[in-house]
Amino acid sequence: MVFAEKLQILRKNKGYTQEALAEKLGVSRQAVAKWESGQIYPDISNLIQISDLMSVSVDYLVKDQDCALNIKQQLNTDLDELIAFRLEANVNTYAACTNEVDATRPASHDFRFENGKYMYHDTYVGGETFAGEEAIWKEGQTIYAMNYMGRVLSDGFSGNFLKEALRAADLKMPYRGPELYRSGEYTYRCNVTGDFTWFQGYEEIYKEDHKVYECVFHGGLVK
Repeated sequence: MVFAEKLQILRKNKGYTQEALAEKLGVSRQAVAKWESGQIYPDISNLIQISDLMSVSVDYLVKDQDCALNIKQQLNTDLDELIAFRLEANVNTYAACTNEVDATRPASHDFRFENGKYMYHDTYVGGETFAGEEAIWKEGQTIYAMNYMGRVLSDGFSGNFLKEALRAADLKMPYRGPELYRSGEYTYRCNVTGDFTWFQGYEEIYKEDHKVYECVFHGGLVK
């Protein structure tokens, strides 16, 4: 049984008209009609809503080859887009000393960057020992967050080098900075376990052979 047939049966079993289902999901009746005719598939957020409303799993809903492939492609596209935006925000906020905004908490430092449907906000407190959180919203809905806490270990620390290293983050390591970055007498290293959906990491900076900074962080997708 394909997704379109499953949706029709589930809707009718619940006693919903297409209009009633559309209202509960916050979409148009035409969208529901297209789903049930097999013209298009719902996006991920709609699938989750349907799953909750009909008391079935998302896995059950998408267990036909075409729908499963469509959802997989959509997930990959959405994640790639999110990572690309996070990297863009990274070089347009703290790491580049730009887009600082008013404090959202007493004595906090806040940065915000927006592009299209995405918004990034980073806020931290402290100085030589600090803690903060960055988050990303898509069309007003929180989809990603990361918490971090770090400290300066020596007078040899360079904040400018840290920002330089953070600006070098890439698609392979989009969490904080790259796996390895060197400039002059400084070396930055970052290790991460997990992937962008759920991860923990540790970054450190050495001045020659002496560790002068460390930071732990963890984050992932929010839903």
